[in-house]
Amino acid sequence: MPWFLISVAGLLEVVWALAMKQSQGFTRIGPTAIMVVGMIGSFWLLALAMRSLPLGTAYTVWTGIGAVGGFLVGITILGEPVTPLRLLAAGLIVAGIVTMKLAS
Repeated sequence: MPWFLISVAGLLEVVWALAMKQSQGFTRIGPTAIMVVGMIGSFWLLALAMRSLPLGTAYTVWTGIGAVGGFLVGITILGEPVTPLRLLAAGLIVAGIVTMKLAS
């Protein structure tokens, strides 16, 4: 169950990061509200997962999911560039997440 919680928490991190981008500096109420709710949900699920998972593992996986998810959302939704070096960086983050899972 903690791995499910940390996964959903990481996905919510992507949601709030995208909403923050869409809020245009907190000038748009809808995206700002989504960002706040996403942050609260993400942190709450992270805290629940940390009841069972070590801090280093939980935080690394949570931020890794957020980073790679943000990268993918940037490419697919926001039209950000795809370069070999950016793909390599994302792949290394995924490798780190998998390694943390295996090490737990």
